[in-house]
Amino acid sequence: MIEVDGSRGEGGGQIVRTSIALATLTGNDVRLTNIRENRPTQGLSRQHCTAIRAVAGMNDSWVVGNQPGSRELVFRPGEGGPSELVFDVGSAGSISLVLQAMLLSAQSHDSPVRMEIHGGTNVKWAPPIDFYPQVLFPLLSQMGVEAEMEILERGFYPQGGGRVKVTVTPEKELKPLVIEELGELRSVRALSYSQNLPGRIVDEMAWSCQEMLTDLAVIEVEKDVRQGGSTGAGISLAADFRHGMLGASALGSRGTPAQVVGQEAAKDLIVEMEGGGTLDVHAADQLVPYMALAKGVSSFKVWRISKHLLSQMDLLETFLDVSFAIYRLPKGYRIEVIPEEGA
Repeated sequence: MIEVDGSRGEGGGQIVRTSIALATLTGNDVRLTNIRENRPTQGLSRQHCTAIRAVAGMNDSWVVGNQPGSRELVFRPGEGGPSELVFDVGSAGSISLVLQAMLLSAQSHDSPVRMEIHGGTNVKWAPPIDFYPQVLFPLLSQMGVEAEMEILERGFYPQGGGRVKVTVTPEKELKPLVIEELGELRSVRALSYSQNLPGRIVDEMAWSCQEMLTDLAVIEVEKDVRQGGSTGAGISLAADFRHGMLGASALGSRGTPAQVVGQEAAKDLIVEMEGGGTLDVHAADQLVPYMALAKGVSSFKVWRISKHLLSQMDLLETFLDVSFAIYRLPKGYRIEVIPEEGA
């Protein structure tokens, strides 16, 4: 049994999500202790419990300690499991974070997996659900994993009510991801969305974003205006380069002008584009587990190394025969992911 101290590294829920997914992929039992010990609210939250239940359901796994507030968990992976699943995070719990674990665990299946997840699609402290089809799925496709998403309903804090359908076709022999240079910038795609708000909100977010980025690239704007069970707005960006993609986003909040939301997203994207990275900081920590499972050496650059990325690398070395090489560059860092077979 692999022992994982949940307080090490960034000490958050990502350690839990990645650990149980890697357990299903390697067939190793795992015991997590001190879960989120250094966080203001210790132990598992409802969102973490949903992710654990979802991954366990995907692989007929055996679990002890999966309840809110639990600081210890034992996860024993099974084999096989259903290919169609429906899970409810509850209220506005992040669908994106639950999906992180489910997508990775789906690589243990031999056929497509179809998931429907209910909860929050666009909430604080989590990637917007739009990040997946805009940035992550195209990059995973380069590695051989095909995934598609339908956002049926958007869910914002505190009511939630979002619904997302995802189909992922796993790949048994993942290709390494090598993005040394992004190449020319072809376009920036902006998705400006709102729910239960005046239509001018999406226009103002898109306009202010375009104004900041218009000298860099052609801006392609898509607007998504809906009515639903919760209220909110935001904008999600994807810079499309010849060899890769960079993402950025901003979420609206009460009292924040729509123009400011668009400007915040544009500023974050400019930081990524000028930082010398070939993956944005959020894509890097989500993709590195797939690189560790690939048949060959992957490499990429980031403008900064986040605590989440460092924690992912530390955890991957616990479960897999993989090593990492980090090189300081004049701008940012270059990282190599070296599976044992690629050494």
